[in-house]
Amino acid sequence: MSGVPMNCAEAVLAIGAWCDGELAGDAAAALGAHVAGCAACRAEQAALVALRDEIRAQAPRHVAPPALRARIEAELARAFASAPVDADAPAPARAASAREAAALPRLHTWWTRERRRWFAAGALAGASLAVVVGALTGVVARHWGGDDIAVAAVDSHIAATLGGHTITVASSDRHQIKPWLSARLDYAAPVVELADSPFVLAGARVDRLGGRPVATLVYRYRLHVIDVFVRPLADAGAAPAVTTVRGFTVARATGAGMEWRAVADVDASALAAFVERLASEAEAAQPAGR
Repeated sequence: MSGVPMNCAEAVLAIGAWCDGELAGDAAAALGAHVAGCAACRAEQAALVALRDEIRAQAPRHVAPPALRARIEAELARAFASAPVDADAPAPARAASAREAAALPRLHTWWTRERRRWFAAGALAGASLAVVVGALTGVVARHWGGDDIAVAAVDSHIAATLGGHTITVASSDRHQIKPWLSARLDYAAPVVELADSPFVLAGARVDRLGGRPVATLVYRYRLHVIDVFVRPLADAGAAPAVTTVRGFTVARATGAGMEWRAVADVDASALAAFVERLASEAEAAQPAGR
């Protein structure tokens, strides 16, 4: 991430890690540069520091029994390890799956952040330790649940953005991107170029959602990167047209036999209109009678 500035959505996520002492190097430098010039994120950082100090001063501390800690860590590790790895996937996708399977340190990072949120709620409400543990268990289940495609899409978007690997094949020509995707997927993902639009096709990559590889189209919108996950409609269930996950907007549409999910930190109405246009233009481009 060296030299790449953060936007506000990325900074809000990084502030939590910084408060826990888990941010260093280029990421810490990028956060510091952003906070120095952004009053809103500076206020967010100050509020989180104040909350942290208040929790440390007032909230009771309970040490989890070693057996409970070991059981929870084993369940989280099993959730990563159970994700199938596609032997035919490109090397970056296989490497990403391997990193997930061995990502226990990252699990600790996420656990620390969620624990802080729930201890804050418990301290203010006077909740008992049992309530906190029960709530945290629900958070773990929702976060890692395979049916929560919106959460998985946002996680993928954040990982690709912070890791600097948003695009594997860079092109604004659908005739180059479509065959590249078709060679790596078991379905033909439509690729749409929008004429006379501020949303510009920039490239694509292959990700995993719902336990299988999916096409990810990457668009540029002003200074924003938008990931559009395209998968067969048969793999999709019911979901809201627009939702928010960890500060990112997820907009959904259907068309051309596909589910289209766009993820970005842009205005919800603009993102919803964009993904609806992608789906409708892909539908219109289908052969007659299909």
